[in-house]
Amino acid sequence: MDSPSKSVVDMIEASSGVHFSGFHLDAQDSSKKLEVEQPTSSLKHAQKQPFVIGVAGGAASGKTSVCDRIIDQLHDQRVVLVNQDSFYHNLTPYELTRIHEYNFDHPDAFDTEQLLGAMEKLKHGQAVDIPKYDPKSYKSTVFPARRVNPADVIILEGILIFQDPFVRELMNMKIFVDTDPDVRLARRIRRDTVEKCRDLNMVLDQYSKYVKPAFDDFILPSKKYADIILPRGGDNHVAIDLIVQHIRTKLGQHDLCKIYPNLYVIQSTFQIRGMHTLIRDAEITKHDFVFYSDRLIRLVVEHGLGHLPFTEKQVITPTGCVYSGVDFSKRLCGVSVIRSGESMENALRACCKGIKIGKILIHREGGDNGQQLIYEKLPKDISDRQVLLLDPILGTGNSAVEAISLLIKKGVPESNIIFLNLISAPQGVHVVCERFPRIKIVTSEIEIGLNKDFRVIPGMGEFGDRYFGTDDE
Repeated sequence: MDSPSKSVVDMIEASSGVHFSGFHLDAQDSSKKLEVEQPTSSLKHAQKQPFVIGVAGGAASGKTSVCDRIIDQLHDQRVVLVNQDSFYHNLTPYELTRIHEYNFDHPDAFDTEQLLGAMEKLKHGQAVDIPKYDPKSYKSTVFPARRVNPADVIILEGILIFQDPFVRELMNMKIFVDTDPDVRLARRIRRDTVEKCRDLNMVLDQYSKYVKPAFDDFILPSKKYADIILPRGGDNHVAIDLIVQHIRTKLGQHDLCKIYPNLYVIQSTFQIRGMHTLIRDAEITKHDFVFYSDRLIRLVVEHGLGHLPFTEKQVITPTGCVYSGVDFSKRLCGVSVIRSGESMENALRACCKGIKIGKILIHREGGDNGQQLIYEKLPKDISDRQVLLLDPILGTGNSAVEAISLLIKKGVPESNIIFLNLISAPQGVHVVCERFPRIKIVTSEIEIGLNKDFRVIPGMGEFGDRYFGTDDE
């Protein structure tokens, strides 16, 4: 620790070097401090896996309507639709001469290997060309293939997608659209006679010979693999709303959230992703960096406040009615980790009028192998308050551990601490959550990891310098 004669200002300036939301770890002692998982060398391997939904059911059961409604409600996510019909085998010349005897509802009618290959690529973040099957020529080589890019949600739709176990394994959710057989037959007759100009007798003959037997032998038995059985298809608005709500929850849940129930990642939208894109751009102006950082910080703070305890409260509205609501927790304080954490104070003050904010300064001298708490100023009654700990970057987790340990030493119950940050490295999440399983971490994005210099990647650079304008050469 520096000598008592050294001013706090000098110590703050000394701490304004590279900020990892951890410490300046030397190579020779880093293994003693923390076993840091190295990030993968390729970004694509670290990308979050898309959410794959399978929608199966008999022909004319309403699968397309269900898919359309899900896509419509997930308007702020990237969603792609893959149809099993795109993977019909091309018919041979002999099969074309006996087309009325060909069973298009049998598993052998589909090129399942090609379907699996396309789905595997999409699931691993690769674009793929999907065949465009022509029902008139019974070939997939007539039209150019459809280019499908990676997405957050992949919907795979088809009558027999639950038939193959390898295809089933790709799915996170399996929906079976269960519609009355008479309704399906009526829809099929209308579709085939009106849209495809087919003869009614031929449609009925094909239904009795191939469609109904295939449904009984292959499609209906696959119903047992479904996670959700959806009656009435696209007309079942309540069920579809619940399905979409579940999908949104899963999309906002990072894999680490499944390990640590005290980790909360705010739900990603195009707005949030767009703001992250801006503040991570090395060419952005300081004014824009501060503006969009403040917007993201405000979202994190608002989300964090939602995890505070509350009491029920009733009020009388201007119309004379009773409204049953909740009352905010009033015993709050913020604690910012100097100096990057100070960037989050304005958002906290804007949300919590008159809130007390304490300070913690942690620094590590180059020749000292131990962490140093060199300054702290906290409310005297902090042990009786809910504490919002502010630090925009969670990297190695070392400075967070030091700050949380100090708060606990001051008498703050571990469960009363909510740690708010913009981005978190998985290594830091592991360190903090394993050491303090009862605190809550609220963040807006989980990063790939740390590089060999223990810097968060892809990260956003030295946050404090960029925010306060001290990054000029």
